[in-house]
Amino acid sequence: MGELRALTGRIIGCAMAVHSGLGNGFREIIYQSALEMEMEDAGICFSREHEMPVFYKGRQIGLRRVDFLVEDVICVELKAVVELTDAHLAQAKNYLEAYDLNVGLLINFGAKSLEFKRAYNRKFKQQTQGNPSIPSSRQSR
Repeated sequence: MGELRALTGRIIGCAMAVHSGLGNGFREIIYQSALEMEMEDAGICFSREHEMPVFYKGRQIGLRRVDFLVEDVICVELKAVVELTDAHLAQAKNYLEAYDLNVGLLINFGAKSLEFKRAYNRKFKQQTQGNPSIPSSRQSR
């Protein structure tokens, strides 16, 4: 878990650099592009707009694009809203369960100060409805 915490810390550092440089007030796509540049410069492996299947009871029921899948282990969801809500955090947790990932980050660039929350999957590795295989994203784009 220490490695995941260190990696989420590096991602948050990249997000802080973006927020410091751009401030708030832009659309999410602008922050997504800037965060992509920061993570590339930091040597973090990721896939942007990574399309992942969503499974229920072992069967695929749909597709969802996550803003970033980092090192095949961390789901990063970006927002550009005035304030994060419980609904945003619930959405991030749902993605973790659907993708069978242990840790995710919810990052909001829309507030005056950068907001971020780590989300954890309490059902991790229970395989009750998780994604049986996550396509590799070990390359930055």
